[in-house]
Amino acid sequence: MALKRNIIANYFGQGWSAVMGLAFIPLYIRYLGMESYGLIGLFAVMQAWLTLLDMGMTPTLNREMARFTAGAHSPQSINNLLRSLEIITICIAAVIVISTWIASSYLATDWLKAEKLPISVVGQALAVMGIVVALRFIESIYRSSLIGLQKQVWYNVVNAAIATLRNVGAVVVLAWLSPTVQAFFLWQAAISMVSVVTLAAGVHRALPEPPFAPKFTFVAIADVWKFASGMMLVTFLAILLTQIDKVLLSRLLPLELFGYYTLASTVAGVLYIVISPITTAFYPRMVELSTKDDQAALAALYHQGSQLVTVLIVPALMLLCFFSKDVLFMWSGDVNLAEKTGSILSIFVVGVFLNCLMHMPVQLQLAYGWVSLGIKTNIVAVVVLVPAIFWTVPRYGVIGAAWIWVILNAGYVLIAVQIMHRRIFTREKWRWYFADVLLPTIGAAGIMLLAKQFRPEMMLDRWTEFFFLVIAGAVSLATTILLADKMRPMLLNFAKYKLARF
Repeated sequence: MALKRNIIANYFGQGWSAVMGLAFIPLYIRYLGMESYGLIGLFAVMQAWLTLLDMGMTPTLNREMARFTAGAHSPQSINNLLRSLEIITICIAAVIVISTWIASSYLATDWLKAEKLPISVVGQALAVMGIVVALRFIESIYRSSLIGLQKQVWYNVVNAAIATLRNVGAVVVLAWLSPTVQAFFLWQAAISMVSVVTLAAGVHRALPEPPFAPKFTFVAIADVWKFASGMMLVTFLAILLTQIDKVLLSRLLPLELFGYYTLASTVAGVLYIVISPITTAFYPRMVELSTKDDQAALAALYHQGSQLVTVLIVPALMLLCFFSKDVLFMWSGDVNLAEKTGSILSIFVVGVFLNCLMHMPVQLQLAYGWVSLGIKTNIVAVVVLVPAIFWTVPRYGVIGAAWIWVILNAGYVLIAVQIMHRRIFTREKWRWYFADVLLPTIGAAGIMLLAKQFRPEMMLDRWTEFFFLVIAGAVSLATTILLADKMRPMLLNFAKYKLARF
């Protein structure tokens, strides 16, 4: 019951946050222009890269808070760990602010290729951007603590409220106060401060009062350092793999073209939004079952989560892959934007889909504290990927970068999963490939191919096309559910229950 409640809460909170973020992007572009939106895209890249300074603290806190709920920590030890990591995080956040401020002039002048925005405006936006990144860095330790404690209902209510303030307030500021990128980031900084205070209060209220006042201790850090250091290396390699294309393109392309690439990756990121509530809710439970060494329950949970991920993301994948320009036009109402972004999106989203399939296997590895596989596979991927990007991007631009992303994640699905199942759940590998992934995907692809074949050449208006794609997506979703052996009984039982009550 708690798991279902947390999944629903995560969909509410993260789904609402995603809707808020995506819904207002066309307005940001309208008020600020594509170059300024390129700076917002750079902000996302900067935020990803600076999580390297996290040093594995966020996933470690998530895991240790979950272990605390299973009885592996005392109130004193878990509070000491939190206080120790709070102090480290605040110090790192200060370094982020100072470093970004110092580097802002160089980035604005020598790195970015702004053609319409004044250099001074770009530099000021980058300096404020550093403050926002630092505050969100602090937010992350409280967010991971609440998730690990399985206080996900409360967290998602707060998260939804903060997302509404962050996005609606930004549009108000741009529309009525100052339509500048500096004003946009100043508003983000103010809301992030509110978020830090609120989440910190929630974590400290959720933890039991320790016998003695919490304090910084090297012992608390030493106890989790092995797992944290492994996660730090995994994080570094993951960021290198997922963000190096954007770093190169921010240097090689005009800021406006970089904005289109960022927009495609943002829309493809809808798939992450769909599965993130699932993995967020499942992971603490997986840690708890692995701590108790309940193999049967953990295997069942693993397959249930994997099928749920596939069932929910495949219909969205097919829509964004087969009808990318149509979806972008319906969302933005801008034909030019849809044309320039659609071809990138249709390729990039396949890579995101393959990456999403890896989330449950990775969660299983982390639940067992096994980080070395992720490190080794990511090192191999970096050795192959970085030279490939240096060769591909100058020749093929954004399309080449999108294909590199697809090939990389295909390697993970075809190779890394097989290696994992040699050690964990050795008899579950083919069930994962065929029952959890392949059958639902083939069914959805067949439905979308039919939709593509019988789609009218000319739609009367955007609403007609919207309803056509909604129907195609709904049929695709129903097909994936019917082909997923763990989802089908749940749906049928739910339908029987509703019919009985009716």
